[in-house]
Amino acid sequence: MKQDSEVTKLNPKTLAIGALAGLTAALLVLGASMQPSFSAVLYAASALPILLVGLGWGNAAAISAVVTAAALGAIFISPSFALVMTLVTLLPAGWLSHLANLARPASELGGPDNLLAWYPLSDILLHLCGLVTFAVIVTGIMIGYGPEITDQMVDVLMASLQEQQPTFVPDPVATAQTKSLVVLMLPAIQGGIWVVMLFAAYYIATRIVVASGKSLRPREDIPSSLRMNRNSIFIFLAGLAATFMGGIPAMIGATVVGAFGAGFLMSGFAALHFRTRGKDWRLPALILSYLACTMMLPALFILVLGLADTRKAIALTPTKDADAPKQPDSEI
Repeated sequence: MKQDSEVTKLNPKTLAIGALAGLTAALLVLGASMQPSFSAVLYAASALPILLVGLGWGNAAAISAVVTAAALGAIFISPSFALVMTLVTLLPAGWLSHLANLARPASELGGPDNLLAWYPLSDILLHLCGLVTFAVIVTGIMIGYGPEITDQMVDVLMASLQEQQPTFVPDPVATAQTKSLVVLMLPAIQGGIWVVMLFAAYYIATRIVVASGKSLRPREDIPSSLRMNRNSIFIFLAGLAATFMGGIPAMIGATVVGAFGAGFLMSGFAALHFRTRGKDWRLPALILSYLACTMMLPALFILVLGLADTRKAIALTPTKDADAPKQPDSEI
């Protein structure tokens, strides 16, 4: 894959736009550290400026934004804070914008000579899940995440319950099971939530850039094109198997399951949106599906739906010298 030649080349204006986006991202992250109640939303929103300049002005602007935001974080907070911010938010946002701008002649894939094939959304989602998994693992290493931390959390919770209900006596076996479950649940939940929030930021950024006329990539139909790469199944299953090994492999496996499971969950909902198109009962069915997914079993059903429908939908657009109209997405 190579980036389309329409991406703006390196120039001072591009770097300045990127630096301004980096400043905005850094301010959002700093705001998140000061407002714990809105921290998750502000952290995810900090990816938007990076995505916007990357999608609209190219790699140079995205790199300038990432470097500026990381430098500001290191100066005003700490180098470790800047590293976490870069791994968790800045780097994934910059890399997603880079992938989204990649295109190649469709003839290289067996398509018409007058069309460009854009990097598949399924592969972009695969990269996002991998980046989030890596970021959560590195962050866990930096803070020393493990049973020592989660066991204390469970002990505090049990002590709080005893204060509220003096008659409550914790069962040692149940407490031990809770501790072994919590140490795996936290990285899985963190990875899953972050995949969903970063993809939401990507989705919003693409819509803004398309509306502004700066986008190189065509607007895609998310219900038909948002699927996971077939190789993601093997990564997900490997992570699931690792959760039964105990210790560090289990925590890494839980992170993989959470991040990639979120990808399959989103693709399952996209497939559900696509399959219910034109149905009279579509709206109530979708509302009930989203509400039901607050419980484990319905969410597992949607995840299986995503696992069962893995494919690539490649967006095609005419080349500069082509007179042919835009073609619909083709599936591989």
